[in-house]
Amino acid sequence: MQVIALYNLKGGVGKTASCVNLAYLAAADGFRTLLWDIDPQGSSTFYYKVKPKTHPGIKKLISKSHALESAIMSTDFEMLDLIPADHSYKSFDIMVEEMKGSKNMLRQALKPLDDEYDFVFIDCPPGFSVLSENIFQAADIVLMPVIPTTLSIRTYQMVKDFFKDKGIDPGKMMCFFTMVDLRKNMHNEIMDELYKDKRFFQNYVPYLSDVEKMGTHKAPIMEFANSSYAATCYRELWTEIKEGVL
Repeated sequence: MQVIALYNLKGGVGKTASCVNLAYLAAADGFRTLLWDIDPQGSSTFYYKVKPKTHPGIKKLISKSHALESAIMSTDFEMLDLIPADHSYKSFDIMVEEMKGSKNMLRQALKPLDDEYDFVFIDCPPGFSVLSENIFQAADIVLMPVIPTTLSIRTYQMVKDFFKDKGIDPGKMMCFFTMVDLRKNMHNEIMDELYKDKRFFQNYVPYLSDVEKMGTHKAPIMEFANSSYAATCYRELWTEIKEGVL
């Protein structure tokens, strides 16, 4: 089972859209796929139109009083399941409190699913915390969408420094460019520079309206604009990621 965590220190970088589309593409390729929506905004849950009747609560899911399987729900798509967002702790303060003193609670929670799924995608909340550190420890890949702007590059460096400070394997950190506009010289210059860093996949996601329309359709791009350039870009990015993982 490969655990891929979609993460960025800041919001508004296309993280959730990428998580939703990559999980969809993994399932469409025939892989048993689980998407765990840990972001308190619950956007992945919204895109897949999943409304749990009850939720055991994040605290119980990571404290062994409930098996993680108890929160898994089916989506409308074959091979793709979802653990919906838990809105009971908007700030996730309680979850963070539970994880103090442990870097491996999330990894232990996922362990029983090893034989059930080929891929687990985690839609992560932004920011640094013991929760994010737990996610980084549990993930095989921490996949970071990066907008090619000066501030985003600063954020990228901060995440690298966090990995170093916490002793997290830097090889886990992989990146791709998102919300790219090649008409902007800055985007081209920054991409050219950072492609020298082997952490970056060659394929990128452009800034296109079809990505924004996911909220209107409440669906992955491939479900309403399968022949669009945005869908093609996500397919090519997934192929590159898949080839790097398998």
